[in-house]
Amino acid sequence: MRLSEVTKILEAEILTGGQMDMEIESACGSDLMSDVMAYVKENVLLLTGLVTPQVIRTAEMMDIKAIVFVRGKTPGQNVLELAQEKGISVLRTCDPMFIACGKLYSAGITGKGVW
Repeated sequence: MRLSEVTKILEAEILTGGQMDMEIESACGSDLMSDVMAYVKENVLLLTGLVTPQVIRTAEMMDIKAIVFVRGKTPGQNVLELAQEKGISVLRTCDPMFIACGKLYSAGITGKGVW
């Protein structure tokens, strides 16, 4: 599934990036970056409510190219600039994490290769 489809499914707003043709094969929902670092095994879409620079740093280390901030949270300008610098697409949805993950799962995105 392309990131453009994810954007439509989650009714998400694009905050940075624009790599809408990026292929998304699996997703990981977590507010604990230590869990992301411990368990993510391949390039995935990260869904989180944590809006700190650590999210971008973790994504960079784990080769995650797209992040969705849930619950309508908006990261600060410093976080968005860091994501832009690292080539990471950032989206925002008003859905809570459980609903956002459920919508993606129903559309065919799994956690395959994440845990």
